[in-house]
Amino acid sequence: VQLVESGGGLVQAGGSLRLSCATSGRTFRYYAMGWFRQAPGKEREFVASITWSVGDTYYGDPAVKGRFTISRDKSQNTAYLQMNNLTPADTAVYYCTTGWDAVPNDFWGQGTQVTVSS
Repeated sequence: VQLVESGGGLVQAGGSLRLSCATSGRTFRYYAMGWFRQAPGKEREFVASITWSVGDTYYGDPAVKGRFTISRDKSQNTAYLQMNNLTPADTAVYYCTTGWDAVPNDFWGQGTQVTVSS
């Protein structure tokens, strides 16, 4: 399976971005899709995930719940991460993942940079 992220960029604090993760291959074989992020000098952390068939959602850091929304379009084999009210603390490389767990980490995309300026 291939995962290709897009939608990253530079945004001012308080702004919004929508990340997309386009997949190829037999994604229906996998249980969920997710997003992780890694800020400079920090460990990679789980952001959110969504089960492919039912659409159950999970969020990592409590600081993102209420600001970030994960969704998927099964017909397009694409997952999304809508990020609102961004802060400089959200600056990171965001990675799309898929796999067999509710927090999937079996397959990874290349990542997309999100930079939030103050």
